[in-house]
Amino acid sequence: MTSVVIVGAGPTGIVAATLLARYHVDCLVLDRWPEVYRQPRAVHLDDEIHRILSDLGVAEGFAAISRPAAGLQLLDADLKVLARFTREPVGKHGFPQANMFDQPQLEDLLRTNLARYPQARLRTNVEVTGFTRHAHDRIRVAFVDRATGATEHVEADYLLGCDGANSVVRRKLGVAMTDMRFKQRWLVADIRSTVDLQQWDGVHQVCDPVRAATYMRIGDDRYRWEFRLLPNESVADYSTLEKLQQLIAPWVGAATDLELVRVAEYTFRAAIAQRWRVGNVFLLGDAAHLTPPFIGQGMGAGVRDAVNLCWKLAAVIAGDLPEQILDSYPQERKPHARTLIRVALAMGWAMTAGRGFGAAMRRVLLPCLAQVPPLRLRLLEGVTPPLRSSMLVHRSRRRRSLAGTLCPNAVQSEGFTLVSTTPLSRGVHVELTRRGTTVLVVEPHSELGRWLGAGRASAAIIRPDHVVMRSGTDVVKLCRLVPSSAGLVSRPSRAGRPSHRRCR
Repeated sequence: MTSVVIVGAGPTGIVAATLLARYHVDCLVLDRWPEVYRQPRAVHLDDEIHRILSDLGVAEGFAAISRPAAGLQLLDADLKVLARFTREPVGKHGFPQANMFDQPQLEDLLRTNLARYPQARLRTNVEVTGFTRHAHDRIRVAFVDRATGATEHVEADYLLGCDGANSVVRRKLGVAMTDMRFKQRWLVADIRSTVDLQQWDGVHQVCDPVRAATYMRIGDDRYRWEFRLLPNESVADYSTLEKLQQLIAPWVGAATDLELVRVAEYTFRAAIAQRWRVGNVFLLGDAAHLTPPFIGQGMGAGVRDAVNLCWKLAAVIAGDLPEQILDSYPQERKPHARTLIRVALAMGWAMTAGRGFGAAMRRVLLPCLAQVPPLRLRLLEGVTPPLRSSMLVHRSRRRRSLAGTLCPNAVQSEGFTLVSTTPLSRGVHVELTRRGTTVLVVEPHSELGRWLGAGRASAAIIRPDHVVMRSGTDVVKLCRLVPSSAGLVSRPSRAGRPSHRRCR
């Protein structure tokens, strides 16, 4: 028996398991593959996800295997720059705004970190075949050991489907995907070279309705190209370096020190699951949403799912919050994911749509859009929108309300945090601490003080996932509204050590 079974040991599943283990929630991860899939896939994470990796204790490890990117530039079919959006080496979350990496290396890092926690177990080379609801609403999961053929069962209070686009969990639930009307075949090629290609050190996106393309440097000696395939083409047409040469020549020039790591064909799709929660079964990551890769947010969306859900699960299991609070997971994450999919589709349109008049409009509009301050700021600071109102996000009608946004990288806590520019009475401070709340009184001109002021607030309630639950000027009222997180902060965490709270 275990509290949570997680199906799928990709980044979403392993992050979910690590978060639960940090709250001392027993969990079992089941994955059909015997080891990490070694082929490159995702290559980009933003500073928000980098901060999450820091919370998990792998920031230094990730920095060692990643490379900050300079930003994004949009090119026309002749590789003339239409617009450029630069990224900062340190963003508002305290880390590089754009990070390039190799997914298998990140998965190795995450699995090594998970092994530190006795509360989490990982079973590989097993295939989930089904699940049923059992006594007292527990889930009974059936899986087959692929090495022996033996069928095993495990019971759990909750089941998380983190098993990708072809999710078994979603299929067994009978949950349909809503097609967002985007489907394109693309060629993806990874090349290793010790030669510096002398290209701008960011992502190059070629806006061409005939042959849209993307180029990026993902490591000291690793490069990625993506090309939209023509209707009569397949990966077989570009299976060798010689065949690829005609496509990559504008970037590699006469360089000959090139090694083809892999070439593959992918179908980029946009879709979202109609239901993300069915009783005590939840869908996360690609099982819940499919995002085209044009803004590099596919893997990050799955990590956000895990971060949003797992502290709530832990709080329910600890008795801090009622179970209906788990409805806030789809309430918050589904609109957020849908918004990012639409942003990705807009970028895909800019890259691939329209010939003739459409191409002319693109040449005129894209350079202008890059100069619009709100749009440029949105792209520079990331595409993450605020969460919508829910049981754990109370947004007001006031402009610039902080509720639903992320707190800057100055607060870290296992439970809720109250940030205030107004000192609290000793009695209120003691009561909040007793309920597991971190109390942080800051100067009005400090980083957090200025952040509160920009949101027209003197205090804010910060959730364990860094999201602002409420903000306002009535500090006494806010103190009364902070939920209890005593059960969360009193449990051992961080590989069995007692939990602690800190700010930086």
